[in-house]
Amino acid sequence: MLYLPCAQVVDLYRARALSPVEYLLAVIARVEALQPLYNPFVVFDPERALAAARASEARWMAGAPAGLVDGLPTTVKDLVLARGWPTLRGSRTIDPRQPWDEDGPPVARMREQGAVLLGKTTTPEFGWKGVTDSPLTGLTRNPWDPRMTPGGSSGGAAAAAALGMGPCHIATDGGGSIRIPAAFCGVFGIKPTWGVIPVHPHSPALTLWHQGPLARNVADAALMLTVMAQPDARDWYSVPAQGRDYRKGLDAGVAGWRIGYSRTLGFARMDPEVAEVTERAVQRFVNLGAHVEEVDLELDDPISIMQPLWAVALALALAPLTEAQRELLDPPLLEVAALGFTLSALDYRRLEREREALGRRMNNLHDQFDLLVTPQMPITAFLAGHEVPPDGTRQRWWEWSPFTYIFNLTQQPAASVPCGFAPNGLPVALQLVGRKFDDARVLQAARAFETVAPFSMPVAAGTSSATAGAL
Repeated sequence: MLYLPCAQVVDLYRARALSPVEYLLAVIARVEALQPLYNPFVVFDPERALAAARASEARWMAGAPAGLVDGLPTTVKDLVLARGWPTLRGSRTIDPRQPWDEDGPPVARMREQGAVLLGKTTTPEFGWKGVTDSPLTGLTRNPWDPRMTPGGSSGGAAAAAALGMGPCHIATDGGGSIRIPAAFCGVFGIKPTWGVIPVHPHSPALTLWHQGPLARNVADAALMLTVMAQPDARDWYSVPAQGRDYRKGLDAGVAGWRIGYSRTLGFARMDPEVAEVTERAVQRFVNLGAHVEEVDLELDDPISIMQPLWAVALALALAPLTEAQRELLDPPLLEVAALGFTLSALDYRRLEREREALGRRMNNLHDQFDLLVTPQMPITAFLAGHEVPPDGTRQRWWEWSPFTYIFNLTQQPAASVPCGFAPNGLPVALQLVGRKFDDARVLQAARAFETVAPFSMPVAAGTSSATAGAL
């Protein structure tokens, strides 16, 4: 039951063969069994969720569901506002004794259409790094091997998805924070084009920061995006409502498409065992009828743009804190933010101009190709509790995630698609990238891949394969 696609769950609700309360009770049992080991939740509120599930059950019994996601258990990353729960952003510096009476736009849209909100998922402090641990919540662990990190900063959401703790997970991505944990946990995640999902309040990272879905399959993510990509007057940056149902055309395939494949983008390095899995995976698009051409983009590493912009965002987040509050922070935060306190407005604008040039170049690439495919991560998940793999060769998270932050700079839709496993048994993923506002095409390509290489979910420690199947 816990791993059924949303469409099947809704069909069971409609046929009265399953109730939202029954489904939620199974999810609650799963969370209670596995939260102590994997730690994906910072707020878990079964009583509030049961009240919402009972209301959903009454609507289904009356034949009047509230919307597309009525009765579907949903989590919210702890960087996004959710009415009734504190948004602590993984930090001990935020006072939980506040009204907390507002939903962020994607939460509001999911709630309006009947989603059953279950709780808030973990994040590193202020979402600053690509793994998920914080002074507030400690370590979140990988569903495939609890010794390993789930990635970040949406690591709690990705772990919850893979562990069967509900089908729908609202996440964020300011430099890879949906795609990194999706890849490490073997689930599907998409960073939509910036502005497609309204945001309120905006992160200090502003135009780098996207909100989007994490799910166990492409169709569930398309469903979530359909619901969340609705207008919200609080975000005056968001694009006009497009009225897209991202489920339509999802199964149309990729036959005849022109796909560019870049192994390195010009600057990234890959572990050979991960590269071997991704090379085999790209061949599947040829088998699906697409024309795949290897392309050497010869790009310089845009971390020279990204890192200063990210430092300014962190500096803006930390500037209001007192000295006593700063002593509570994850120690590297102040170090990473330091440049942001000194960067001049002129230098910032020069960086934005470099960013604009990069965006134009990537836009022009899509005059040649319908889709760009890259590896998602050059490595598999490493030991939890470390910002970087503990081999002494790297210092900061972006050194092991070179394929992600470029597409925050360009604002393009980018999805992480599970594509197999490395010899160590940990997941590997491809990244699918589209032209701005061509999110539907990215989903369509991901779904085509999924049809020939269905995604696998882990058997969590403390459960058996027989038990997992029964659920």
